[in-house]
Amino acid sequence: MPGRVIRMSVEQPLWRALAGYRVLTMFYAIGFFATGYGHYVRPGVAIAYYAVLVVWTVSTLPRVSSAANCTKRFLAVDLAIAITGILLTLVVDSPERISSGGPTLPSIWTAGAVLAYAIKGGWRWAAFASTPVAVANLVERGTPARDTVHNVVLVWVASIAIGYVVEVARASERTLARALEIEATTRERERLARDIHDSVLQVLAMVQRRGAVLGGDAAELGRMAGEQEVALRTLVSGGLPATRSADGVVVGPTDPVSAADDDGPVDLRPLLARFAGARVTLSEPGGPVPLAPGAARELAAAVGAALDNVRRHAGEAACAWILVEDEPDEVVVTVRDDGPGIPEGRLAQAEGEGRLGVAQSIRGRLRDIGGTAELISVPGQGTEVELKVPKQANGARDARGKAGKRR
Repeated sequence: MPGRVIRMSVEQPLWRALAGYRVLTMFYAIGFFATGYGHYVRPGVAIAYYAVLVVWTVSTLPRVSSAANCTKRFLAVDLAIAITGILLTLVVDSPERISSGGPTLPSIWTAGAVLAYAIKGGWRWAAFASTPVAVANLVERGTPARDTVHNVVLVWVASIAIGYVVEVARASERTLARALEIEATTRERERLARDIHDSVLQVLAMVQRRGAVLGGDAAELGRMAGEQEVALRTLVSGGLPATRSADGVVVGPTDPVSAADDDGPVDLRPLLARFAGARVTLSEPGGPVPLAPGAARELAAAVGAALDNVRRHAGEAACAWILVEDEPDEVVVTVRDDGPGIPEGRLAQAEGEGRLGVAQSIRGRLRDIGGTAELISVPGQGTEVELKVPKQANGARDARGKAGKRR
């Protein structure tokens, strides 16, 4: 049974805390008004406002249960009710109480409206909501008194800080969810690998052995089964799902053409995996080998050209080995065979005769993408081709291709 990814929300507790804060501060504002009822000039207006505040706070509790329910329209109306209460204090309370630092009608309930912006949209939304609240408080007080400025700055800084924490928490949640998905996918792939190893791979290996013993057409069938066994074993042991990693690298058994057309770096391994077979062994790192799309495509083509040379000059029975090394600044791919090797001076003679397989298909490709190709061959001891490509190489061909697209 495939492992399930359990998603968790790090911001959900914040929404629950905000809902509780709004209810508690509503009762706090009403209680504060009740204790000083006799000092208000127009208490009837205050009572009408508190009636609206109670109905609004209670009826909108589902709105502050999640980011999806907390819409922009709700946030705008919520903030308008808070600002209206602050400005109504000029009508309800006496100038003496206002100048002495008396509370506004919504009191600290106003902070809940600002915090809703912070949790919904992050620190930028919090800064946007704090500004009109600050202006309304200054207008209500009439002068920028010390305590008013202190309260305004406190709400402004606190809401921005909470908004920033929410953004960081969301980013962490996405990273954690991605890691859990990769872990679940890896466990499922390992399970499938065990099943395939216990069934399909063993059958293919048996067909290969029996075909070699029987000979004739059965030998050809055995050879094909051996190639499929190697390809399947490579896919099971080193293949990854076609996804994009955190640094933007396309990884997995992706189609070589589509991978090379992507704008971001691609994983070189699936481009080389198609060359693996019964007589071609591929050794590669366990993680992605990122390269620019054009560089990856040309490097894979150069490896293909090297293997073509092995089949053409060393024969179909020759074996080849591909080694991929992911260095800090470059990628090194080595193609080695057990053929008879190349006689001294044969490459120069081939170039003189117009046969440019090594000169153009291998060295030319590497030169175009800023890399190098070195060929080492000893008669009777096989041939080794070492291909080096810097990781920052985009390649001249890649640049020309993009220019062509822009035209």
